[in-house]
Amino acid sequence: MNERLVSVLTTIQEPTRCVRELVGRLGGVGAKLFVAGDKKGPAKFEAAGTRFLPLSEQMELPYKLAKLLPTGHYVRKNLAYLVALAERPQCVYETDDDNMPNEAWALRSIKCKAQKVQANAGRRWFNVYRLFSSELIWPRGLPLDRITDPTSYEHDAAAPVAEVESPIQQGLADLAPDVDAAWRLILDRPFYFDKGRPSVWLPPGTWCPFNSQTTWWWPVAYSLMYLPSFCTFRMTDIWRSFVAQRCLWELGQSVVFHAPEAIQERNVHNLMRDFADEVPGYLKNDGITKMLEEVKLKGGPGAVAENLVRCYERLVEGGIFGAEELPLVKAWVEDVGNVAG
Repeated sequence: MNERLVSVLTTIQEPTRCVRELVGRLGGVGAKLFVAGDKKGPAKFEAAGTRFLPLSEQMELPYKLAKLLPTGHYVRKNLAYLVALAERPQCVYETDDDNMPNEAWALRSIKCKAQKVQANAGRRWFNVYRLFSSELIWPRGLPLDRITDPTSYEHDAAAPVAEVESPIQQGLADLAPDVDAAWRLILDRPFYFDKGRPSVWLPPGTWCPFNSQTTWWWPVAYSLMYLPSFCTFRMTDIWRSFVAQRCLWELGQSVVFHAPEAIQERNVHNLMRDFADEVPGYLKNDGITKMLEEVKLKGGPGAVAENLVRCYERLVEGGIFGAEELPLVKAWVEDVGNVAG
């Protein structure tokens, strides 16, 4: 197997068409897929080059987090991360069972070519999707009051492309991109981003949510993969993205966003249930990022895990999470240190 790359997802389904396409691509580069199951779903998962972790096996894993995570929740993925990290990979690619690589999907490096978005002291939020489309669209988690603000996507399209280093990189998805329920309830249609647009790097201090659907992680950011448990399904990866960005800034780094590298054949969703799950984000995302900006963190790669804990302590103090989140965060940090430290 490719020691450079492992891939992770969670599912309650038999292998989907998207998963089979992913497995084929991973097999082509010698990479292994780790799949976390849950209390619903298959007892086995037959796909070449895949290690399936049914719930019964998860409960027996030698990690502190294994006994603490709730069931029936997307956060079972945290255990697949830990099992994958025990392989000591150089890169983790995470995705979902309804996303498959498109023709542009390829192995990535922590160093990549990207345009740098200009820092703007008066702009806290950036709508990356508008750099890949002129249509009205925004990523899940962007505050609703920023959607029609043109300053949220002002960018010099002629800016030079330069090499940057980014330990978290997000690819976009075509057909059913990751948007919030408000967009789907009002504007839903098959959607394709513009092809050929350069990747973009956001400066520290500029927020843009990223998801867990086609996302690349490198070792310095492995502890930042933690998905919080005590929030809604639709917010766990979005709130994680805010914590991760805040911690990256202490390294002088930020997230890179790439043109579409996946196609989402979206699983069936109840859009009004999605909307209800997103209401905490609609109301709190701006406040969450302001809390995180207040946190005093330490610089350097050796402080990333400690900074993660500090961020969650601040969000517990601010009432975003209950105190029950902190034991899971601390168990995660210890487990990651043991398997990947």
